[in-house]
Amino acid sequence: MTDNPTIFALSSGTVPSAIGVIRVSGPQAGAALAALAGRMPTARRASLARLRDGAGALLDEALVLWFPGPNTATGEDLAEMHCHGGRAVITAVEGALAALPGLRPAEPGEFTRRAFANGRIDLAEAEGLADLLSAETELARAAALANAGGALSRQVEAWRERVLVLSAEVEGVLDFSDEEDASGLPECFTWNIAALAEELRTWLARPRSERLGEGFRVVIAGPPNAGKSTLFNALVESEAAITSPIAGTTRDVIERTVAIGGVPFTLVDTAGLRDAAVADAIEAIGIDRAKGALARADLVLWLGPEGIGPHDAWEIAAQADRPGFTPKDSARFTVSAMKGEGLSALKTALVDRARAALPKPGEAALNARQHARLGEAAAALEAAKALSDPLLIAEELRRARLAFDRLIGRATTEDMLDTLFGRFCIGK
Repeated sequence: MTDNPTIFALSSGTVPSAIGVIRVSGPQAGAALAALAGRMPTARRASLARLRDGAGALLDEALVLWFPGPNTATGEDLAEMHCHGGRAVITAVEGALAALPGLRPAEPGEFTRRAFANGRIDLAEAEGLADLLSAETELARAAALANAGGALSRQVEAWRERVLVLSAEVEGVLDFSDEEDASGLPECFTWNIAALAEELRTWLARPRSERLGEGFRVVIAGPPNAGKSTLFNALVESEAAITSPIAGTTRDVIERTVAIGGVPFTLVDTAGLRDAAVADAIEAIGIDRAKGALARADLVLWLGPEGIGPHDAWEIAAQADRPGFTPKDSARFTVSAMKGEGLSALKTALVDRARAALPKPGEAALNARQHARLGEAAAALEAAKALSDPLLIAEELRRARLAFDRLIGRATTEDMLDTLFGRFCIGK
């Protein structure tokens, strides 16, 4: 019991709530359920039970479920108690569990870590689940769900199988290399390696999953009093930035993360760009920061004089409601943030542009760790393609297999696992 303690935690979220689901996983899960419920329910069938502590005091009347391992979420014996979700009830039931021998409260992510350790999920699926729990937009949810469901893992397994076939061909050549009639590698061998390497490069060129958390970065820029802060407030739908007819009101970079049409954005309002000699010391700092924000932008909405904005910026003719408004010949959009004119079309275009730059809905996306491992596999295949010695080719193919194994968690480190599963909440 010491080597593999039974763990328990509230798995249904913060109390108070209508229902509080307490999950128990480990070798003593069945005994713990029997101790509190007074009996063992039929496996995989919900039943009503009165939960009592060690002294026989009634704790709650709850639905209880028993899932004998290994075909469970964690790969080991698992019990659930669906209690009333009041704080006192949950505290009492958890206290009764803690008093039983061999049981202790779960650490963050420990249920999922046991699922990984017991082969119920691999590392890529676990990372997808972590992303799913933190997803705040529809696009992030769809991408995380694809990885949590094993889309990336299945693809990696398919790549690994192809490398194994290539390795078998090389090993066959090495095994019979001493015989007089031994033949070399077939003509299509190098082509097969090149095709697989190109497929990996295509995946490496895809937008990374981190972009879904950071959002598509849109910077609003232009000279003072161009309507930047008013447009910014209209897009984020709040009075996040102070607006004023006084030049230089915005003196720092203001960022807000929003979802538009289910797509994550980071919208950035900047200080008005003008000759630093005209500005005071504080405004000059804001102008420098504005220039730094432009360098990091995925897209710039330029509200200044036509044709002098950053390369590839969208020309926006703002303040269309003002007397003396001057239109732009090449304006992509003409807007009045005060009256809402043109905002709907601008938002639609921003969503379309962001969707093209972010992972596609439901498409498996690589995080930084996965991208690095896949890059290692691609580099090994590129190296193998350029070699002629079967022994050296075999070594590069082995490196590719190892990179795939590390990607899905067949070869990994405890430190990395601690970091990953530490992202999960207690009870998951």
